[in-house]
Amino acid sequence: MTPHPPPPVNYLRLSITDRCNLRCLYCLPAGEFDKLPSREILSYEEFLRLAQVAAAVGLQKIRVTGGEPLVRQGVVEFLRRLTRVPGVAKVCLTTNGVLLPDLAADIHAAGVRHLNLSLDTLDAGRYAALTGGDHLPRVLAGLERALRLGFQPLKLNCVVLQGINDQELLEIARLAKDDPLEVRFIEFMPLAAPERWQAHFLPMAEVRARLAALGPLIPVAADPTAGPARLYQPPGFRGRLGFISPVSSHHCPTCNRLRLTAAGRLRPCLFSAEEVDVKGPLRRGATDAELAQLLIGAARLKSRRPCPPGSALPAGSRAMRSIGG
Repeated sequence: MTPHPPPPVNYLRLSITDRCNLRCLYCLPAGEFDKLPSREILSYEEFLRLAQVAAAVGLQKIRVTGGEPLVRQGVVEFLRRLTRVPGVAKVCLTTNGVLLPDLAADIHAAGVRHLNLSLDTLDAGRYAALTGGDHLPRVLAGLERALRLGFQPLKLNCVVLQGINDQELLEIARLAKDDPLEVRFIEFMPLAAPERWQAHFLPMAEVRARLAALGPLIPVAADPTAGPARLYQPPGFRGRLGFISPVSSHHCPTCNRLRLTAAGRLRPCLFSAEEVDVKGPLRRGATDAELAQLLIGAARLKSRRPCPPGSALPAGSRAMRSIGG
């Protein structure tokens, strides 16, 4: 095989579908969203082959995302096979949790231990307004099921939205007090309508200030394949808090990930429309060595220069649910 890509790129996110069972305010584009035709979405066999090639060139951690990955038929068997790909050290899953009560045990049995669950509010009415669905009881039931099954790490992703859920920050943070959770607060990224982003963006420094009542935050070292969260443990907490600030404090110089969209395109950077087509060569019979070169080339395209604060995705870029976060 060809040489490893330059460090620290060791993390690949696979968006296995652009479908979702929610319509979250911060995920949808400003206009209508056109779903990909099924034939344009990579098959599980294609994803597995690319995962094998990725592992061979040093991408040891793979996260399965969407859209909502659990809406795709056959996902549990795919996860089982993915955990058995040689060289893949960690298989992680990000879900909105709506289908988790039904599938958590099967996902755990498939070998997945790293689970991220989106949870932006603990208020049922606010949840319905944010997501377009009255599913908070199911999400909380899925969280409880995941805790009982022993997923570790088990992370809660909370996108902070000024004027919508920012009054709940302390309550959400305290979910990590008695349980081994990592509650992660994420800045609202300028991926939707500009006026929507401007109305609801809250910088992470303000989030930290509002959590001062928890006491001094003790820094926690992150795993080498971890994402951009800065981790802390408040006094008396069993779990941890994470802070992700893609807008106010870019992590471009230390970004370690590539994204593969459901349509088979590699994205070196979330805030760039630049993509590398993998599906075309794959379906035309490319060798593993040729596919490896595409992955290495995408890693070399990663910018280490931060985007301007508040920069939006360029015109013509894909919706967040297609990119995979």
